[in-house]
Amino acid sequence: MNYSAPWWLPGGNLQTIWAALSARRFAGPAPVFRRERWTTPDLDFVDVDFAENASRPDAPLLVIFHGLEGSSSSHYAEALAAVARAHGWACAVPHFRGCSGELNYAPRAYHSGDFEEIDWLLRRFKAEHAGPVLAVGVSLGGNALMRWAGEFGADAASVVSAVASVCSPLDLAASGWAIGRGFNRQVYTRMFLKTMVPKALAKLAQHPGLCSRDTVLAAHDLYAFDNVFTAPIHGFKDTDDYWTRASAKPHLRKIAVPALVLNALNDPFVPAWSLPQAGDVSRSVSLWQPAQGGHVGFPSAPPEAPFPGDVRAMPEAVAAFFEAHL
Repeated sequence: MNYSAPWWLPGGNLQTIWAALSARRFAGPAPVFRRERWTTPDLDFVDVDFAENASRPDAPLLVIFHGLEGSSSSHYAEALAAVARAHGWACAVPHFRGCSGELNYAPRAYHSGDFEEIDWLLRRFKAEHAGPVLAVGVSLGGNALMRWAGEFGADAASVVSAVASVCSPLDLAASGWAIGRGFNRQVYTRMFLKTMVPKALAKLAQHPGLCSRDTVLAAHDLYAFDNVFTAPIHGFKDTDDYWTRASAKPHLRKIAVPALVLNALNDPFVPAWSLPQAGDVSRSVSLWQPAQGGHVGFPSAPPEAPFPGDVRAMPEAVAAFFEAHL
């Protein structure tokens, strides 16, 4: 991916924040979604938003797995859905449990390495869609997707034609360290905990005894929050065990389906030193690591729309990778 940020957006933080808050997400009308509720094997539910794209029944289906506390209204989800529409593809955004605006039923939520959930969702999409299935995961969703692709190896090709991760924390410990320091801690960590803590307290009210209310309230970074909530309710010993076992990076050598791993080197959340190199991945994996872009940013300023710019560079690059493998 050849990418350069506008001169007036220097640095990973500006490229991250501007893309999320101010840049245009799509050309033409906004994507319109239709929601379906799917019952999970454990009798919980996930909400899946399908873009109302005018696509053929046998057109490719782009499945978008969102990031931490994301949804179909996230800037990257709308931008990807709009690019899917431009390519004539169908598009769906499954919400991780608790992220669709309604608390899920079970005594669990979602986590970065939930490849079992990814597997169930993708196999249902494959069973119900006539055309090929393509899957892209953004940030947390990309780590979970790559964890799935590594776990299932050659069998993944029976489900998807290609996969991609965008700005994913493939080494969770490295990203946890990065987001817990300095500016990141003051801005991004606070932003995430602002919604994660109330959800955890609501889950505790729904399932008394699930965790400690006082320790949830005392959590001021993701390490502490994962230690008291995410890790134990999903079967991990603690944060260190969770981040180690859920990280996709050690599994990238086992991926046997065409896979794109896209990370900007100036991502505030994902240290460049933690990114996979050629020796860490299988021959099926393409590593794209542009110098700029921030975290799920990649804002651009084309001549026809120089300000405030748009975020179409990343979705179009991902779509081009998929087109090459259809």
